[in-house]
Amino acid sequence: MLWRAIRPWRRGVVIGVPDDKWGEVVHAIVQLREGHGASEADIIDHCRRLIAGYKCPRSVTFRTQPFPVSGAGKVLKRELRNEYVEMRGTARKSSSA
Repeated sequence: MLWRAIRPWRRGVVIGVPDDKWGEVVHAIVQLREGHGASEADIIDHCRRLIAGYKCPRSVTFRTQPFPVSGAGKVLKRELRNEYVEMRGTARKSSSA
């Protein structure tokens, strides 16, 4: 229980996102606790200490708004993935213009 009290994130979700080299890679979406901070490297390093390398996120997005949930209270990962793909598509169009 102490571990849960001191970690800087409140909730996290992982999704598969498109990747040119591997087809799909792991991406983490994290909500930080009020008044806490963490970097993308902090989250990835934490995961590397606990799980196999191929299961670790390759990238992290920090989110302030609540995760979309179903009527049963489950996070709708499909909606998060669609938001990510839409955001990345917009960012790529902006950077290539």
